[in-house]
Amino acid sequence: MTLIRSIFWNSEQRRPRTLWRVISQLVLLLVVLLVLQIGLGMVAVGAVLAGLELNIDQIADPQAIQQLMVEAPVLVTALQLSLTVSITLSVWLSGRLLDRRPFADFGFGLSRDWWVDLAFGLFQGAVLMLVIFVIQLAAGWVTVTDTFSTREPGAVFALAILPPLVTFLAVGFHEELFSRGYQLQNLAEGLNWSFIGPRGAIAIATVLTSAFFGLLHAANPHATLVSTLYLSLAGIYLATGYLLTGELAIPIGLHITWNFFQGNVFGFPVSGTDFSTATFIRVEQAGPDMWTGGAFGPEAGLLGLGAMVLGILLTVVWVRWRQGEVALHRPLAEAPVPSQEAPEARRSDTIPGR
Repeated sequence: MTLIRSIFWNSEQRRPRTLWRVISQLVLLLVVLLVLQIGLGMVAVGAVLAGLELNIDQIADPQAIQQLMVEAPVLVTALQLSLTVSITLSVWLSGRLLDRRPFADFGFGLSRDWWVDLAFGLFQGAVLMLVIFVIQLAAGWVTVTDTFSTREPGAVFALAILPPLVTFLAVGFHEELFSRGYQLQNLAEGLNWSFIGPRGAIAIATVLTSAFFGLLHAANPHATLVSTLYLSLAGIYLATGYLLTGELAIPIGLHITWNFFQGNVFGFPVSGTDFSTATFIRVEQAGPDMWTGGAFGPEAGLLGLGAMVLGILLTVVWVRWRQGEVALHRPLAEAPVPSQEAPEARRSDTIPGR
């Protein structure tokens, strides 16, 4: 009986083991999301779907999602906001009930340095996408066809740009909280055995969660094996700031502007999806898909991959300048310390994160 209990429960840490925490958080997420969407009114969603001649069972079809992006951007924004609330609430509940750690431990120190790092992330994502655009423009691979463009004739640009902006603010927040803040940290804790150590545990957890991040986008329109591989590498790129600081400020910032500038400033597809209901610049894409990413967008091309590598280097330089050193944030692989224990205990390589 004790052996069976030990499979599910860590007596030393007085909480479920990693696998069951991760599974429980996913279940909580699904329950909260379901309740929230019912509360928001599935009747309204059904009416919109009917207006678009879609069935509710088509909502998982990539082409149906693409149609929603183009024809009902406000609905897409509402769905993304409901996902943000659901992920945030499920992580907060999991932190209190399962992980035994405060929400701030998931990457939200919110100090002055946190906000400075957020600004750096926002700046980095915008600049890297600008570099991709300029290279393609210089090579003749994109042609600018319009500026301050809206898909609906006569639409006010300032209003039309708001839904995608809010959507990408929400996506940048909740994808980083889910993939990096919760999953990566929990897996790093669970893998922190004595023969692996905290650094090895963090490295393995980063690879696993980044691969999962890539697979989450594998059903997107125009997705290929190459795009899934590159998005897995994008997961490592996004994780870099978190791994070096223990905070989600840099990943959230660069995730927001990388997507927004990609889709609604320069008019590229974002992970295979067309968000160009309103774009500052509208383009026609040409050039070799191997470099540009083709219909999937820059994330599936060598230019996008190069930008990710450059982004990792920029993040390392930034952290070195800000902190005076570059090192993995070892507490990511360490279990929360009960209040009666000394803080130094978190620095021990032998503390298992299981």
